[in-house]
Amino acid sequence: MSQTWTSEIRTDKGKGASRRLRHANLVPAVVYGAGKEAVSVSLAANFVKKALENDAIFNTVITLEVEGGTTETCVIKDMQRHPATGAAFHIDFQRAADNFLVKKVPVEVVGGDVAPGVKAGGQLSLLQSSIEVKCIAANLPTIIQIDVSEMEAGTSLRLSQLNLPEGVVVTALAHGNSDYDQAVVNIGKAKR
Repeated sequence: MSQTWTSEIRTDKGKGASRRLRHANLVPAVVYGAGKEAVSVSLAANFVKKALENDAIFNTVITLEVEGGTTETCVIKDMQRHPATGAAFHIDFQRAADNFLVKKVPVEVVGGDVAPGVKAGGQLSLLQSSIEVKCIAANLPTIIQIDVSEMEAGTSLRLSQLNLPEGVVVTALAHGNSDYDQAVVNIGKAKR
């Protein structure tokens, strides 16, 4: 998934300048990484608010059109929000060049209603709501779907058993130690 955002270069920096931007209905942001100079930009607050309604935006490659005709391919690395309103206060974009990104991707369980273990009375439990993965930006999934439709009662599905898109690696498994191969979802034994 990819989106295009429009931004303007900002030359004023600091707390006062950021405050003036927010009063002008703009969100201050910075683009950094990939061995290039950091660029300070501002974005339309209404556009940002609308874009943030979709949680998948945090795992989406964004094409940032910067004033002056340049474009940056990036992902949202960090975001500060207003403590009372929850509005975006500042956004950090990381350039998504050919280097690897490490991101937490949300997990979605499918097939729980037809799983033999659930039908037998077992309780389905999601043990990890997100999984940290490493991949290049082009392979970044917005969500990891876990199909539990074949799971029996008393079984679990571990990180090493997940079907991930090509080029996506679970960072916990990169340690090479089986202690990091944690369960992601399980179905408990049926009560008698």
